[in-house]
Amino acid sequence: MLTRKTIGFLGSGNLAEALIKGLLASSKVAPGRIIASDRINERLIHLAESYEVKVLSKNFETARNADIIFLTVKPGDAEGVLSEIAPEIDAGKLLVSTVAGITTSRILECLKDAGLAHFLPVVRAMPNTPATVREGITALCAGLGTGERQFELAAEIFRSVGKVVEIKNESLMDAVTGLSGSGPAYVFLFIEALVEGGMEAGLPADTARELAFQTVLGAAKLAMESPMGLDKLRRMVASPGGTTIEGLRRLEEGGFREAVSSAVVAASKRARELSGGG
Repeated sequence: MLTRKTIGFLGSGNLAEALIKGLLASSKVAPGRIIASDRINERLIHLAESYEVKVLSKNFETARNADIIFLTVKPGDAEGVLSEIAPEIDAGKLLVSTVAGITTSRILECLKDAGLAHFLPVVRAMPNTPATVREGITALCAGLGTGERQFELAAEIFRSVGKVVEIKNESLMDAVTGLSGSGPAYVFLFIEALVEGGMEAGLPADTARELAFQTVLGAAKLAMESPMGLDKLRRMVASPGGTTIEGLRRLEEGGFREAVSSAVVAASKRARELSGGG
């Protein structure tokens, strides 16, 4: 379905680059079928030189030439960009928004206020940056009136850079933002702490990094493939009176579990605030 579609990115930041890189790696979309626009010329030069995609300086030009329009700008810029592109959106296009906290109804409202007279299917997406290495996870929610074909078109794009889950209740997208959208940063912080701990215990930096990276990767793969729950897997590693028990005790004393959970809740709350829902 994607081979004859032109995909346009309004905003060319890290997330847009991650999706562009993943799409090209999947070989489902040719560089000439990808357009990107941004107000920062350095970003456009970087994308053109690195990925050979088309770049434009104006968002409305990207919207005019794309079949599938990705809204990948910062939340504070979203409504201004929507107002800019509304006159250029013909019938038959699809809008996919990755903007945290902006609902599909609000997107359509902004477009209507800016002059869009016809219906536009909108899919709200929350991908994460591991899409760069085609190991992302994206939650998708179809806006009111968006058909199955349009939803599947968006899903095909994101499956090329990882896994996809469907969220039927759009109010839950804020929780997705707090967990998987922000989650990679939490994991990176955890890996940093593992590396620092290993170095403090005497390991060379390169060795500590390699051990930490593979430990996190392997633990995640084991958790995904094992029939055992996370609690059982944890107890399997933690022998009574052993080293792991001592390490886990220090984590619990430091409030590790509560800190991670509260980070997800705090990020989710912020997403609701951005959407005006809290």
